[in-house]
Amino acid sequence: MDALPIYHGGITREAGEKLLLAAGTDGSYLLRDSESIPGVYCLCVLHQGYVYTYRVSKTETGSWSAETAPGVHRRLFRKVHNLISAFQKPDQGIVTPLQYPVINHAKAKYPPGTRGASRMALPKICPNFASV
Repeated sequence: MDALPIYHGGITREAGEKLLLAAGTDGSYLLRDSESIPGVYCLCVLHQGYVYTYRVSKTETGSWSAETAPGVHRRLFRKVHNLISAFQKPDQGIVTPLQYPVINHAKAKYPPGTRGASRMALPKICPNFASV
């Protein structure tokens, strides 16, 4: 789970809602630990100013599933990222497709916006300063 950039760990429901509301775009989503059930996760999705929460858990056989709308067939996934990918499509039993991941920048390998660059490019007027 820690390898997922959308995983925010043990943040509270309120903290997750604040992050999503700050993102402000329908389809923004994140994953966090459930506050009430150990070992269960919450997939939180923003839609029309409200945050919808879906429980995500691992079955006894090691598959992943999410609690969705009543009447929607329960689907099992080998990996949690496969579950996320499936819910990026419409009509999967959640309020809106997952479209905009809310990244946990606190655990990101590189600062936001650098796309993995280890250092900033310097302007050509400073050719003698090759490293920062």
